[in-house]
Amino acid sequence: MSPSSGQSGAHGRRPRPEPPEPLAAPTIDSHTHLDATGCETGADVVAAMDRAAAVGVVGAVTIADDLAAARWAVGAAHADDRVWAAVALHPTRTASVTSGDLAEIERLAADERVVAVGETGLDYYWDHAPPSAQQDAFRWHIGLAKRIGKPLMIHDRDAHDDVLRILREEGAPETVVFHCFSGDAAMARECVDAGYVLSFAGPVTFKRNDELRAAAALVPDEQFLVETDAPFLTPHPQRGRAGEPYVLPWTVRGIAATRGEPEARVAEMARRNAERVFRTGATE
Repeated sequence: MSPSSGQSGAHGRRPRPEPPEPLAAPTIDSHTHLDATGCETGADVVAAMDRAAAVGVVGAVTIADDLAAARWAVGAAHADDRVWAAVALHPTRTASVTSGDLAEIERLAADERVVAVGETGLDYYWDHAPPSAQQDAFRWHIGLAKRIGKPLMIHDRDAHDDVLRILREEGAPETVVFHCFSGDAAMARECVDAGYVLSFAGPVTFKRNDELRAAAALVPDEQFLVETDAPFLTPHPQRGRAGEPYVLPWTVRGIAATRGEPEARVAEMARRNAERVFRTGATE
């Protein structure tokens, strides 16, 4: 189990906020880090999902960024049937990757409760791994997603051009999800045209992110997801506080306002998309 940072504030953030008003329709958090929110045991996972369910967040995909987190995520997904897992080595963790590391990720990715390979991609903001090492690992994860027939979940920070180039060079898997999409409207159009799914997190609610809101407004109904990336990126008006899946309604409401659509429609469409993309349930 990964270290707990608890209610007092994950990763130095202020304590978690009081819950928002429940959503008008149920939805799914397509990307969260339950281990980093303070969950340690299976009982912690169940409690976190109970808090989420109370505001209409009926499921979550918990994401790994290293081997320890991957093992934990798979265990969490087996502890609560409202939770699924994604496993990969985060680009910032790729400075020294062994064949044994990759073999274990591949083994874990085959688990029935793992619904995606991720998060993988490129991160040129942090100087934790050379771009060449990140790109090699990204190419390997693309291959893994294609071998096992599961979606590829991408982390893209300050690396838009290289991420898109490598996807073209390698040939993208059938399903590609851009977690916490951070591009502008032009990039969103390119991704939409390629058939990629764009997942929007708390930053879409931040005051100065007009370009991101323009991107969220143009994505077709079938190609968007919603996420918390908890404990990170907690949406306005709770920015800076530690997050958990239950904070997702603020992001859903921000997207609904941006798209000029009812909250219930955005929540329901995101849920249906998550069920289809991650094969977590039957959609009509």
